[in-house]
Amino acid sequence: MIQPVLLFPGQGSQEPGMGRDLAEASPEAMDLWKLAERVSGLPLREIYWDGDEAAMSDTRALQPALTVVNCNLWREMAGRVSPRGAAGHSLGEFSALAAAGVLTPESVLEITALRGRLMAEADPQSKGGMAALLKLDEARVAEIVAEAAAESGELLLTANYNTPAQLVVSGAKNAVALACQKAKERKGRGIELKVSGAFHSPMMEEANRELTPLLRKAVWQKPRFPVYCNLHGKAVHDGESARDSLLQQMVSPVRWIETVRNQYADGARFWLELGPKAVLGKMVAPCLSGIAAGDADTRVELVSNLESVRAFSL
Repeated sequence: MIQPVLLFPGQGSQEPGMGRDLAEASPEAMDLWKLAERVSGLPLREIYWDGDEAAMSDTRALQPALTVVNCNLWREMAGRVSPRGAAGHSLGEFSALAAAGVLTPESVLEITALRGRLMAEADPQSKGGMAALLKLDEARVAEIVAEAAAESGELLLTANYNTPAQLVVSGAKNAVALACQKAKERKGRGIELKVSGAFHSPMMEEANRELTPLLRKAVWQKPRFPVYCNLHGKAVHDGESARDSLLQQMVSPVRWIETVRNQYADGARFWLELGPKAVLGKMVAPCLSGIAAGDADTRVELVSNLESVRAFSL
């Protein structure tokens, strides 16, 4: 059997109506939505099944809601594939841990509901922001970050290493805007993201401290298959190592390029994204550019709803 690496997306992959078809077809899937609503205190089904885009982007609702969708997709696929590993991008890492049995879905929902609220409250004056810098390599982005931080006198750093030509910067809004301007001057492109703060930066330090007690309280089990962590891109094989990486994740960069490359080095040739729309699967080939050239066995697929679950075939 071809063993896939499971990929679980994070913030930005939400879609109107996400997860509704699965929930209406499965009492267990619907129960997870109800649990997420009780834990978060928010009408998540109303927001995502009938709400508007602004409400859907609120990280307080998005984090538990997307976790429900990811986990319900894995529940449908669990008996059909034998994963060789899993990874999730930022918020998605919690879904990967649930899929691997490191944390229960109930524990993951409790953590992500609190995480969403803390991250929303970390920047009440909206001083922080993020931007994707495209068509520029890591060295050029590093130059831009250094220049924009120096000229603005404010915090700026590279927060997400998504692909070699798609990196995300995070920090003070003035510095982020300046970075976008400098990207354009270098024939690249800067797109400011619709987020409520400077995620994966020191501006999340207070939120990270407040989340730590819940992370330490949770029961961390040995994973059924390796989970590749955002913090360093490497696989962990025990619950304690997974917990230790999560203790730093909110204030550290997402090392997605290294994550995908390490998966390939460990033998991965099939990536299965479980989420509302194609996001992470599109990053696999760019991350492996020059490494997996000519590898005809490389395969990427998306399972996003009940129809694609039923259509999936090895």
